[in-house]
Amino acid sequence: MACLSITLNHIMFKSLRYLLIPFSVAYGGIIKARNFLFDKKIFRSATFDIPLICVGNLAVGGTGKTPMVEYIARILEKKYKIATLSRGYKRKSKGFFIANETATSEDIGDEPMQIHLKFPEVTVSVAEERVTGIPQLLFERPETNVIILDDAFQHREVNAGLNILLTDSTKLYSKDILLPAGNLRDTRSSSHRADMIIVTKCKPDLIESEKQIIIDQLNPLNRQRVYFATIEYELPFHLFAKKNYHLSDDCAVLLVTGIANPTPIANWITHFASSHQLLKFRDHHNFSLENIKEIETRFSKIENEKKIILTTEKDSVKLLKFRKELESLPVYVLPMAHRFLFGEATEFENEILGFVKSFEEGTDQ
Repeated sequence: MACLSITLNHIMFKSLRYLLIPFSVAYGGIIKARNFLFDKKIFRSATFDIPLICVGNLAVGGTGKTPMVEYIARILEKKYKIATLSRGYKRKSKGFFIANETATSEDIGDEPMQIHLKFPEVTVSVAEERVTGIPQLLFERPETNVIILDDAFQHREVNAGLNILLTDSTKLYSKDILLPAGNLRDTRSSSHRADMIIVTKCKPDLIESEKQIIIDQLNPLNRQRVYFATIEYELPFHLFAKKNYHLSDDCAVLLVTGIANPTPIANWITHFASSHQLLKFRDHHNFSLENIKEIETRFSKIENEKKIILTTEKDSVKLLKFRKELESLPVYVLPMAHRFLFGEATEFENEILGFVKSFEEGTDQ
């Protein structure tokens, strides 16, 4: 009966998506018209006298944009004064905001807060409009050498010098259609604006023949380099004490997430723990006291002497304010990072450094 119910739900979901195709066509017309106006310079894109690196995607949902921003920040942080600029999705503040020592996820959003906590030397800023946020950022932080624009590929009001497009290996944009019938918020042809494409969340043992199949499906331009990366999870650390924790096969895990797709984490846990339960909230969920009580109740019902609560970095920044309620519980955070496949990490890093260096050389001439 359970299998039949799942099958019927799947059929109903697919049928609903077919019914939404006319709306996708209408939405596509609007997007294509907008892109045409930018391509023909009728709508203008602002250019700034500073290296701008844009990290984005075409689809809604997680492709690993924030971990990629962190990866690029690690490449550049030793040589340059870096700033990040994003919209600050679901933050409660308005206008331009630079993170400081008292900033919270409510001020700047969960993903910018994650970067702020991990990179205290990086200027983390948010603004609804990047085209006005960049001048404000440079006015308040004139020492800035490089700005990384998080989730800005579809925002054409700003002309970035280097555009990096991410796509999930299991949900390639080349196989998707526009919202609301599909997951794309921009047309597939917009991928031609990218300088490089990174296929994320690949299986770690991806082979050359599989790599070539994906490249053929994406059909990149000759000038576009395609990279492949897999997710790598690091040692969990305590939400408050920051001490690391080693999972073992006699440990039970309550996985608490407010992300688009927790399946990769759940699959990872199966290799290191005896069992796990998933308590899933919507992407970018803002936790409440009721949610904390639900977490406590679910955790108390796990019949295992050795057990922990595990959450993501993005969710952890919103759980920090519940220190009083959670401090006595074993709440751990699972960091994740991209790892490039086929030995291409050095090439990618050289491309990033080369872009910034060439920009510097160009401004000196």
